[in-house]
Amino acid sequence: MTRPDNTSYAYLGPEGTFTEAALLQVPGADTARRVPASTVASALDAVRSGSVDAAMVPIENSVEGGVSATLDAIAVGEPLRILREELVSITFVLAARPGASLGEVRRIATHGHAWAQCRTWVDANVREAEYFPASSTAAAAYGLAGGDDGYDAAICSPLVAERLGLAVLASDIGDVADAVTRFILVGRPHALPPRTGADKTTLVIPLPEDHPGALMQILDQFAARGVNLSRIESRPTGQFLGDYFFSVDADGHVEDARVADALKGLHRISPGLRFLGSYARADRRLPAVERHTTDDAFGAADAWLGGILGGR
Repeated sequence: MTRPDNTSYAYLGPEGTFTEAALLQVPGADTARRVPASTVASALDAVRSGSVDAAMVPIENSVEGGVSATLDAIAVGEPLRILREELVSITFVLAARPGASLGEVRRIATHGHAWAQCRTWVDANVREAEYFPASSTAAAAYGLAGGDDGYDAAICSPLVAERLGLAVLASDIGDVADAVTRFILVGRPHALPPRTGADKTTLVIPLPEDHPGALMQILDQFAARGVNLSRIESRPTGQFLGDYFFSVDADGHVEDARVADALKGLHRISPGLRFLGSYARADRRLPAVERHTTDDAFGAADAWLGGILGGR
């Protein structure tokens, strides 16, 4: 990373997205150069090319799970590193042009994840409305304000609706009141963020050979060392039908002995293992560590084995 006063960031735009809100939680980002990107892939490509120092992108939603565009884009190409994560509470409104009424809504634009999070409300209140896909909730709102005739309402954040002068036809329309989206700040590989004790490690684990027990072999590397997985998802590689990789979040930092030992075991099984970073958890929750999997326990085991080998 460059000096804080010269740092530049890309984010999934346009202005007013929940992703920008996540970026603004990063210290110094409010005065840094911020570059909206039209897609997650283009935001990450800006990091790889060096045109920005880091990019903020969504990776997981408490309602819909992993964001496939991010999971796929970060799993391939020039390696990237997750530097930190941020959590943003998600609140949606149904916005339209001034003067419109709820009864006139026939086509609604928004991002696919937002649409999925508001389906119950839509079915109950504007059942005949069709879904019009947009690259982001904010992009849907900007298109509406700019006169896009392809749709007559947008599901977006209250902030962007207010910023664009749109009429709010309904507020708090999400099906889950406490929905949260997790965002990651991604940069080029540099020194790791320091271990805090409340950390998370993200990995991409290719499945080199599909056979009975293949997933169990992977999971055993974590279980045997007392490493909890807070997220595990399978994604197609796109190479051929049935070819998958696993995207995993593990509790702990790569500098923790139990995590480092698990990664060594995984690499033996899957040499294409991709390390995406160890970074502080946004919720600062400490992992549950059993006594036999502490750093001291691993150190004592190493010393014991060293004594045996040293006495040969």
